[in-house]
Amino acid sequence: MNPSEPTPLTARQGGPILGRVRVPGDKSISHRALILGALTVGETTITGLLEGEDVLRTADVMRALGARVERTGDQIWRVHGVGIGGFAQPANALDFGNSGTGVRLAIGAVAGAAVTATFDGDESLRGRPMQRVLDPLQKMGARVVHVADGGRLPLTLKGATHPIPIVYESPVASAQLKSAVLLAGLAAPGETTVIEAEATRDHTERLLKHFGAKVTSKAHGDHGRRIVLQGQPELEPAAVMVPADPSSAAFPLVAALIVPNSELVLDAVMTNPLRTGLLATLREMGANIEDLEKRDGGEEIADLCVRTSALKGVDVPSERAPSMIDEYPILAVAASFAEGVTRMRGLKELRVKESDRLVATADMLRVNGVTVEIEGDDLIIQGKGRPAGGGEVKTHTDHRIAMAALMMGLGTENPVRIDDSAFIATSFPGFVDLMRSIGSDLA
Repeated sequence: MNPSEPTPLTARQGGPILGRVRVPGDKSISHRALILGALTVGETTITGLLEGEDVLRTADVMRALGARVERTGDQIWRVHGVGIGGFAQPANALDFGNSGTGVRLAIGAVAGAAVTATFDGDESLRGRPMQRVLDPLQKMGARVVHVADGGRLPLTLKGATHPIPIVYESPVASAQLKSAVLLAGLAAPGETTVIEAEATRDHTERLLKHFGAKVTSKAHGDHGRRIVLQGQPELEPAAVMVPADPSSAAFPLVAALIVPNSELVLDAVMTNPLRTGLLATLREMGANIEDLEKRDGGEEIADLCVRTSALKGVDVPSERAPSMIDEYPILAVAASFAEGVTRMRGLKELRVKESDRLVATADMLRVNGVTVEIEGDDLIIQGKGRPAGGGEVKTHTDHRIAMAALMMGLGTENPVRIDDSAFIATSFPGFVDLMRSIGSDLA
């Protein structure tokens, strides 16, 4: 996926961050819209689709499984689906590149179809755990033909001829795991139930309802949810409008907070309550983030106005992690510009992202003069107002580490360099051009 030669990039102090922009469409919703469109009989139109490498891999896989997927305009796509259980036998291995979301959701969808498919990806994706998804799917009748050591890719899965509905208590807070079980449950008779101790992002449940499935979600325990899906629905084609991705918006948002005299408006950012952990945390830190206009298009959406702010250290509770799991690297950057200690608790899931993101985040800060510690699964950052910078960050082909480090360099005393920027396009195509358009010095 990446070019043979790395593409380093340097960020340095320049003028303020000023302007009004819309970041690309939400990655989580883009993946799910393509997959559910493929499981629907008829045509689904998707507007605002994220046209990043990860999502394009999912589009290719849906084609390989028999759906017709066409780009008909800028961020406008049409999916002609094959129906639940209607996937065709793929001719070749399904290559997901670097996309953990795409592969885990697709494994769930294939588990409910009578086909055999091999799932693979790049070196980074081959290092990420898949057994947590395979365990419940095998209980539903799918069979693992082959899997690499440690429950990793490449793996070959034979979908269930007669899927079995289950009641499944998720051992980890993972929307991908929950979604895989629900997607497999579409083909099973009766009720498939997923119980979460900690509520995770609910885009799958919302989109299932949007396409005509019957799904209920109720509180379970102090922070959890009990989700029940009625199997074998007749999914109906439904247009999907993808809002701006809050995980992508986080990067220019934090840049505006830490670069002096900045004021930035981010248009149509998705503000689903299960995705707003970063906004809640930054506001606790003293961030000036104003909701200019709120509206609802299936997901809560708001225009956000962000102004340079004096930040203070805070304690981030572990139960907030599912609502901001992808935003910790950029939150760590904000914390390094704050006054006082920020402790981020319960970050176990960061260890199984594109890199060991917990260690990579700590290394990113240390090389730029920030005092940081890892205690168990907690990240502890000693903020002192404005870090020295001047370091070169090893990104480990992790797009979020790369973008977070560049945002850090816009505010540090000395420039920050990253060793490679090519893979940023997996989640944020046009990132560098967008940041330059609002005043960033990236070269």
